[in-house]
Amino acid sequence: MTKKQTSKLIHFGEYVAEVDVELIYTDDEWSPYLSVNDAMRLDDVREALRQKDFVTATKLARVYKLSPLAV
Repeated sequence: MTKKQTSKLIHFGEYVAEVDVELIYTDDEWSPYLSVNDAMRLDDVREALRQKDFVTATKLARVYKLSPLAV
């Protein structure tokens, strides 16, 4: 079993959150996968962005607001 740190992006509306997670690599065909805690953190961040709860979202991830470059 090998583990690798990476970031996942969660996009909701005009916001994006960058969440640090650990991918777990094994020899089975479902590899790589996330731990239960990392999967729950991704869900929590997604829900916080949906509710515009930026206090919670910024505790769990780096949050960015998207803006168009051209109109």
